[in-house]
Amino acid sequence: MNSELRIVRVANFVTPVSGGLRTALRHLGAGYLAAGHQPVLVVPGPRRSDEWTEQGRVITLPGPRVPGSGGYRVLRDRRQLAAVLAELAPDRLEVSDRTTLRWTGAWAGAHGVRSMMVSHESATGVLGTWGLPRPAARGLADRLNSRTAQAYDTVLCTTAWAAEEFERIGADNLAQAPLGVDLTTMHPARHDPALRARLADPHQVLLVMCSRLSGEKRPERALQALAELRRHHRVPAVLAVAGTGPLRRRLERQATELRLPVTFLGHLAERTDVAALLATADAAIAPGPVETFGLAALETLACGTPVAVSRSSALPRVVGRAGLAAADTGPGFADAIRELLDRPEAERRAAARARAERFSWDAAVTAFLAAHHATVPAPAAHHATVPAPAAHHLAP
Repeated sequence: MNSELRIVRVANFVTPVSGGLRTALRHLGAGYLAAGHQPVLVVPGPRRSDEWTEQGRVITLPGPRVPGSGGYRVLRDRRQLAAVLAELAPDRLEVSDRTTLRWTGAWAGAHGVRSMMVSHESATGVLGTWGLPRPAARGLADRLNSRTAQAYDTVLCTTAWAAEEFERIGADNLAQAPLGVDLTTMHPARHDPALRARLADPHQVLLVMCSRLSGEKRPERALQALAELRRHHRVPAVLAVAGTGPLRRRLERQATELRLPVTFLGHLAERTDVAALLATADAAIAPGPVETFGLAALETLACGTPVAVSRSSALPRVVGRAGLAAADTGPGFADAIRELLDRPEAERRAAARARAERFSWDAAVTAFLAAHHATVPAPAAHHATVPAPAAHHLAP
């Protein structure tokens, strides 16, 4: 096992306002760097750049926008990316895109580089959200996943739920490693009374959804749940939505037409603003049915706020009893929220925080490096310190 490795990570579908993947890449890169390795991240963008950051070196290559994706870009120029990889001469290659970047597995094999693909989504689930019947989605996913497993030395999944579709095809090169959560930034002490006063009246229940507003995330179910809570459960709930994406205008129109009290906050660039919102809410909704880990849901728990999650995703196993699995309908999420709110507040908030404390980035980095057959740092105690109150920039 080499003591110091150049770990080149390549990812598509990353934008300045994308959420979970961008957060995971940043924390893993910083962890690799702290462990004594040389992380390099290659991502698409509007123009070429090369900079040193807290997660190591970040190279941006020009890549076209994906139509209708709300800003996602891809590394389409294979010759350019192959030239950059050859120049970087990686010891390890880590890829976060099992479709358009699958060819990099063959490149790594031809250059004697150990490779790993990180599965950030369920292929079966994503194909299902595109309208394919389940048998057809499953068959196509099996073929795609088989090619992926053959292309890389290791396929890493962040949950057992995500690994199931590779186990189904008999892939024998699987590794599993959880992601983590920033337990210092995401903390119940971020609760902000002034923010709450801007978003909800004293007698109202403040719900939050922190999600990319795109089809596979099913954000409309949060609005449907809000309508159900107000009209049938008689819960005086309001909803704050953090995030942006191609469905934002449609959701805004829907909220107006249904006369629902929804505040669209857009993308929150400051992590402390995200933490303040999550810690101030009474409960959260995570409606995405194809989430394989769900960093936003875990960050919500770290802030002491319970979350209702899609029963079709990996999230029920991640949140445990700190949240509730909901049927994939507006009324289903309304029922789950109602049940969460029926729990004593102190009890539900303590359970949420305790669950999140089981997932640290130190542990995630160690597991990812082990999957890379790389030297891992000595175990270090994680100190979940209470942050001092910070100024917040949110505005409805």
